[in-house]
Amino acid sequence: MISPARPPARRIAALLTGTIALVLAATGCGAGTGAGAATDKVTSITALDYYTDESEHTQWGELLTACGKTAGVTVEHTSVPGASLIPKVLQQASSRTLPDLLMLDNPDMQQIAQSGTLTPLDQYGIDSSGFAKGILSAGIYKGKVYGLAPDVSTVALFYNKDMLSKAGVAVPGTWDELKVAAAKLTRPGRYGMAVDANATFEGSWQFMPFLWSNGGDEKQLDTPQAAQALQLWVDLVKSGSMSKSVLNWTQADVHDQFIAGRAAMMINGPWRIPALNKDKNLHWGVAPIPVPRTGQTPVTPLGGEVWTVPQSASKARQQKAAQVLACLNDSSNMLALAKQHFTVPSRTAVASQYAEQVPSMAAFVKSVEAARARTSELGVKWPKAATGIYTAIQSALTGEQTPEEALRHAQQIATSN
Repeated sequence: MISPARPPARRIAALLTGTIALVLAATGCGAGTGAGAATDKVTSITALDYYTDESEHTQWGELLTACGKTAGVTVEHTSVPGASLIPKVLQQASSRTLPDLLMLDNPDMQQIAQSGTLTPLDQYGIDSSGFAKGILSAGIYKGKVYGLAPDVSTVALFYNKDMLSKAGVAVPGTWDELKVAAAKLTRPGRYGMAVDANATFEGSWQFMPFLWSNGGDEKQLDTPQAAQALQLWVDLVKSGSMSKSVLNWTQADVHDQFIAGRAAMMINGPWRIPALNKDKNLHWGVAPIPVPRTGQTPVTPLGGEVWTVPQSASKARQQKAAQVLACLNDSSNMLALAKQHFTVPSRTAVASQYAEQVPSMAAFVKSVEAARARTSELGVKWPKAATGIYTAIQSALTGEQTPEEALRHAQQIATSN
């Protein structure tokens, strides 16, 4: 999710292996004692996130301050770069100085919850009703809710209205329509379609809608459904409708190609909308990602962060942190955050209200209804599958292997010890 300064590339950064549990268990993190932890009179709590962009850090700081006031505490807010967050959490666990309120990228939560360093939110009576099923699942570990996301994001199809109109092309809704449209929109200096197919979790993230919408599953990557999805990308590159450079492009690069007129359509997220809105000469639209067959609903991956309450020696501090967490997930705050960051409120009723108020987000709101958390099937084993997926994409798009061969290798990576 969310802003250009905080793209999914960082939130979908390499997750940690099972050693995280061993490290945290060995350090006795559950007995955290931070400053003032032993006192029942709590006047301040600490919060840690990775919102380092100046405007975003300020916006979240203001909300944390406001929610702190409702709980009767001052919130000491710290942000670290995305790549530094989990290492810092490990270090704090070792020194027993974990924050009272901790934000985690949703795929990372499984690893941290597995370690026993988080507290189930039901013990604080926090209301999690009204959350879309997929969104709620992103914060669940072994049947218990450990984290809640005020807002989320996913991906959709952006298209250049002028280019489609001039070429007489309708917005594609199926894979066949996508291939035809991309071919008609391609000309010297411009490709019809652009995706991020690079060798990172970001590449896997962009491929998931095609895999899932075709009935593929990360639990078993070497299936006909998965091969068909990968073949679609191969066909787009082979036909010249998509640049071979997608193998190296980030989502930011894809955006740059689109805004420069070198791509007529792209897969990207709502965090790109503020930049698109600044170009008054660019007339763009957004639609759900095309599906294999007419009438199907695209299944896309959820981006976003969950807020959690780590274990502490002070139940009073945990209770205050939980009150602030509940405030962050209040419907009014969800709506305010979504408007600030071009994200989707996590409660379905609020999301519907938001789609009416911000039409450019309607496709994302619709897609979120059926979106999945990347860890919903594999939990802590997701990183290996994601690695297998982006490895297969690279092999197939370069022509080194057929989609079937590449996905057999991907399955081996996903199930390796």
